[in-house]
Amino acid sequence: MTILTPDWPQLPRQVRAISTTRVGGTSLPPFDDGRLGGGFNLGVHVGDDAVSVRQNRGRLRRLLPAGPAWLTQVHGNVVLDAGKVEGAPQADASVSDQAGVVCAILTADCLPVLLCDVSGSVVGAAHAGWRGLAGGVLQNSVAAMREKGAGELLAWLGPAIGPQQFEVGSEVVEAFVSSNPLAAAAFTARPEYNGKYLADLYQLARLVLAGEGVLQVAGGTHCTVSEPDKFYSYRRSGQTGRMATLIWLD
Repeated sequence: MTILTPDWPQLPRQVRAISTTRVGGTSLPPFDDGRLGGGFNLGVHVGDDAVSVRQNRGRLRRLLPAGPAWLTQVHGNVVLDAGKVEGAPQADASVSDQAGVVCAILTADCLPVLLCDVSGSVVGAAHAGWRGLAGGVLQNSVAAMREKGAGELLAWLGPAIGPQQFEVGSEVVEAFVSSNPLAAAAFTARPEYNGKYLADLYQLARLVLAGEGVLQVAGGTHCTVSEPDKFYSYRRSGQTGRMATLIWLD
């Protein structure tokens, strides 16, 4: 399998983080790797063969200290303690201050955000599509980590739909600008497309994080839509697989 190791210069040595791609699994089209090989789909809810998903998750598990705290993501703002997750409860973020507990997020265009504090004592992972971002999932994640004693926080923005591909309507602009006028800078109007805008999900996340005092933010360099050889993309393909972005303490 092909795994991305975050380019995250400030990452404390006891924190581990990875992000999967679509490459190196057993899933068949439309969940394949985009180049006639098996795909590394990790989503159980997308219509893929259940045996293939189990095999892919088994390969991932061998890289981890424990099974991930999988969530049923609903584009909300609920944050759970990953160490207490059983089954796959509805939530869009998890945090942990316990070694060996793996926080995990599944995405295929939405933004996965990893968080840790500078001392490497608390970690978190959040599913931040535009609804989650507008609804406070990052604010709630930061608050949950600080409740566990986190100090200064660092963030990494994983692979998501890029600013040249994420077309949205005026309701998305309003959802952000109504609470923070500075968010207007993250949208580019497309008057030729009847009120549509291009949205920069990475810029919106950085703005939200800055509002919470999280100023050291790495990542945000990929576009899931424009890199079909690496990533699944719901916007590009419709029915497609899911990648995982994971973080844990050694």
